[in-house]
Amino acid sequence: MRQLHTVIIEDESMFRQLLRSTLKGVAGLSVVGEFDRGRPGLEFCLKAKPNLLIVDLVLPDMHGLEIAAAVRRAVPDMRILVLTSHPSERLPAELIAIGVGGYVDKSEPLSFVLNAIETIDRGGMYFATQIGAKWGSIEEITRLRRPKITLTPREQQIARLVAAGQLSREIAQTLNLGVRTVEKHRGNIMRKVGVHEVASLTRWCIQAGLTEP
Repeated sequence: MRQLHTVIIEDESMFRQLLRSTLKGVAGLSVVGEFDRGRPGLEFCLKAKPNLLIVDLVLPDMHGLEIAAAVRRAVPDMRILVLTSHPSERLPAELIAIGVGGYVDKSEPLSFVLNAIETIDRGGMYFATQIGAKWGSIEEITRLRRPKITLTPREQQIARLVAAGQLSREIAQTLNLGVRTVEKHRGNIMRKVGVHEVASLTRWCIQAGLTEP
């Protein structure tokens, strides 16, 4: 493999230490950054531009998909490997739509992480999980990559704030609106997008380009 300057973003300290220890045995790979939160890790990646990012999907301050999307926009050549304790059938297609090279279920042996790194560094894709992938058609993956935006400007504004983790009362204060008005907009947004929870709306916003790095 080429020289791989690697950043790890993982909030579970024991798993992060185990991962770092495992990566020490990889010839040509050096860990240049290690973070337990998403935003400082993302800021480091955008500044230092490492070759490889290994990022947990669920972090306390940011979603791994949001970090991956921001990195892909700013540094298209960076390889990205996602780790998760919450695999799903749809996850591989969602990651491909963003441009992620692969992901590994944390329940799998760490040797799978090494295999994944070697594969995605060559430009391949690697997905290791015990849950079967639901890929969908090429047309569906293309739709996931560039979802059609059907929201009004106000709805887009509120969707961004919801995806950023703001509560309805915080959004109301930010936009100088009533809480009931915000709740009505949120309901319309969920209905139009076809989701029922904030995590799904966040993913949609990322894929639609409604979030900022």
